[in-house]
Amino acid sequence: MSEQQPWLHDLEIAVNGPATALSTRSGQMGDGATGWIVDDRRILRSLHASLSDQDTVPVAASSSGPTSHFWGAARHLGDPGADPTVDVHQKTHVGLHELLVEITVSSRASEPVVTDLLVTVGADGIDLSEVKGGQITGTAPSIRLEEQVFWQDARHRTTVHPSPAPQAVEQLDPSRLLQTWPLRLNPGQSATVSLRFEAIRTRASAHDADSGAAACDWDGLEVTGDDAWRDLVQTNLTDLKHLLQKDPEAPEDVYAAAGTPWYLTLFGRDSIWAARMMLPYSPGLARGTLRTLARRQARSADPATAAEPGKMLHEVRREIYAHGEMELPTVYYGTVDATPLWIVLLHEAWEAGLDLGEVRELLPTLHAALDWQAEAVDASSDGFLRYVDHSGKGLSNQGWKDSGDSMRRADGSIAPAPIALLEAQAYAVQAAHGAAELLDALGEAGTQDWRAWGRSLAQRVRERFWVERDGERYLAMGLDAVGDPIDGVGSNMGHALGTGLLSDQEEKLVVERLTRPDMLRRFGIGTLSAENPAYNPTGYHTGSVWVHDTAIILRGMAQGGYSREADQVFDALVRLSARSQHRFPELIAGDPVGQDPVPYPAACRPQAWSAASAAVLLQHTQLRHTRQDLGG
Repeated sequence: MSEQQPWLHDLEIAVNGPATALSTRSGQMGDGATGWIVDDRRILRSLHASLSDQDTVPVAASSSGPTSHFWGAARHLGDPGADPTVDVHQKTHVGLHELLVEITVSSRASEPVVTDLLVTVGADGIDLSEVKGGQITGTAPSIRLEEQVFWQDARHRTTVHPSPAPQAVEQLDPSRLLQTWPLRLNPGQSATVSLRFEAIRTRASAHDADSGAAACDWDGLEVTGDDAWRDLVQTNLTDLKHLLQKDPEAPEDVYAAAGTPWYLTLFGRDSIWAARMMLPYSPGLARGTLRTLARRQARSADPATAAEPGKMLHEVRREIYAHGEMELPTVYYGTVDATPLWIVLLHEAWEAGLDLGEVRELLPTLHAALDWQAEAVDASSDGFLRYVDHSGKGLSNQGWKDSGDSMRRADGSIAPAPIALLEAQAYAVQAAHGAAELLDALGEAGTQDWRAWGRSLAQRVRERFWVERDGERYLAMGLDAVGDPIDGVGSNMGHALGTGLLSDQEEKLVVERLTRPDMLRRFGIGTLSAENPAYNPTGYHTGSVWVHDTAIILRGMAQGGYSREADQVFDALVRLSARSQHRFPELIAGDPVGQDPVPYPAACRPQAWSAASAAVLLQHTQLRHTRQDLGG
């Protein structure tokens, strides 16, 4: 059987900066993707606690931000009967370069309970790409039993600090250790054992980012409403807070890492969208994201990294990332939309109050980004922003729907790359108009040229991207390699709302098409129409529902004044929150099971732009209240 990517949907996940802990619902680590991962390297493979060598029964589990809580029952101990009388509570907390595991055994039995708490710890040191690929190769590092218990991998030294000290320590094999604590609990008594794992970097990686949670500027945000609504906002904004990372080159600047466990690092598109969504509540995140990406703007061309002068990066990795046929360098620029989106974020941040002096500091970056955008369009055969993977080892699709099968025609077939994505053109138009306003404010030349450039691109989209089929008119997802419209109905058109690409009548057509039942599903807007022959409710971009995609479309609808339709989309995301412990996943299946959402098994939780979508919902409620106050 070939290796398969491990699934995450039934795991509890805690995150803080560059570290994440993944556990089963019983709090254990040892199978699949479970473990403690730091700097894209799993350094703790297994953690298994039992009482008298028997596992407890998981009853409940919950995670938010850096902490997971677990409640188990020791049914083999205590009084007989259906009611459990011996409980095990575990707290797993991801700190700054440490993992704290607290295990509390509580007895409500009528007689004293005598048992042994047994905790097995397994060392590890494999790269994240191996975990994701299900390729557990090589030998785990040996655990050393000296004054301290520790092990060493390629980039970390990990030390275990138990409290109280165990009565017995046994090395089961070179990489596994068994620790024993005898317990005697009288009725009503509890006992707690703590294990603190400390990870010290011993060798630098290409991106040693630390947690930026302490720089969060939205703590204390007041949220009114019922408990469910407050839980929605607070849970997701707590997750987002603990996805913040400091720029290693300038620790005063923070950005949102894309998501855990697979993307716990800087991603151009994801980090920008998270900052855009949070802008009304977090000017600091926008400022840090702009500066962090500006420092890494490409200065020269390099086909191996997809770099071109003025281009913004797609992602930063701590090591070369190899997965299947893909091999991405530590800094990779294979994205068509991060550059215009950076310009859009700069303009929106200025509109939200970013000091003009700070904007001026970024003026060289702005000019270079605009030049890249213009030159990329000029270099294309048809005057659109396109992409192509020249390396053969990068992403074949370089928009947010970056899987190889995402671009579907109406007959279900896959459109050949390179693609001119609809949303990339929309972002470029928005960037051109926003940049013109910024240049005006800074007293710079060229503003009329950029306005004309944006109008010209919008006109070309108007002429080439509209599809007439079965008596209806809608926007194609893009143009394929030969310039034909990719005429499958997808969510891409929703990203054009509010960008200035479309006329009022065109926006109305888009809103109407996206709110039909084949697109607006029970928990959000689908990536691909359910009527498409290629529709797969658990296809990554071929029928699934993505939280951020839905929130972006909601944002555009609200900005355009489509209140009724925006309310429908809002309600779908609130419905999802209520059925996912208020923690938005990266994506879910397009179809429900009964009335409940179906997980996409490999989805990250939390994901930055999904968590930041809570801010879009919060803004929408404020708009709703304003409408009601005005009698609208």
